[in-house]
Amino acid sequence: MVLDLGANIAGNAKTEVHSQTNFLSDFILGSQDGLVNVLGIILGVSAATSDIRIIFVASLAALGAESISMGAVAYTSTLARRKQYLKELGREKQEMKDVPQTERKEVRDIFAGWGYKGEELESMTNHIVSNPKAWLEFMMSFELKLAPVKKSQPLYSFATVLLATIFGSLIPVIPFLFLHNIISGMIASVVISGLALFFIGYYEAKTTVGSIWKNGMQMLIIGLAAGLVGYLIGHFIGAVPI
Repeated sequence: MVLDLGANIAGNAKTEVHSQTNFLSDFILGSQDGLVNVLGIILGVSAATSDIRIIFVASLAALGAESISMGAVAYTSTLARRKQYLKELGREKQEMKDVPQTERKEVRDIFAGWGYKGEELESMTNHIVSNPKAWLEFMMSFELKLAPVKKSQPLYSFATVLLATIFGSLIPVIPFLFLHNIISGMIASVVISGLALFFIGYYEAKTTVGSIWKNGMQMLIIGLAAGLVGYLIGHFIGAVPI
């Protein structure tokens, strides 16, 4: 029972770490934001001008600014999580030294909350607190609900989100490389972007949990709604004489 418990604890901790720092969340964050942002700009500018050169300049400027911005946000937010974890880790270590009985009771309370009683409850509690490393990791995972963040994770998140944003931002621009008609370019951009957004939602559902069609349509609707807003803004502002 104790060995099974240890395996479950380790598995749960690894799952929690993975869920907070995995490639999937960074990829979706960057690619969706980049695609939706540039699609809205393309449709807005296309509604206000017939100059493809201006569309390219606006799209590439947005791509550059958005990719750096999103990468920086990923870096600083991940770094903040690491700092928070290290701060709480130090505090928890100190409490284990200063008030070990209180910390032991917290371990026992967690097991009791899971439904364990009597001799089994005491045995598992003793097993955890007899190993300082296991005790500390147990408290971080199950009392504080915090997952460790590796030192390299902020840079990894920065690079992943940066590249994903560039990837997503390029998708709405591709049709204008081959189509020199504004209307045709807009339609093709919407179609390609819609398919890409659906695929992102599909990939999320396949990798995690959820309905493939529901997640795909959710991504699609969010992206096209943002594109529609961009188009309407460009259309009405472009129609106003300056």
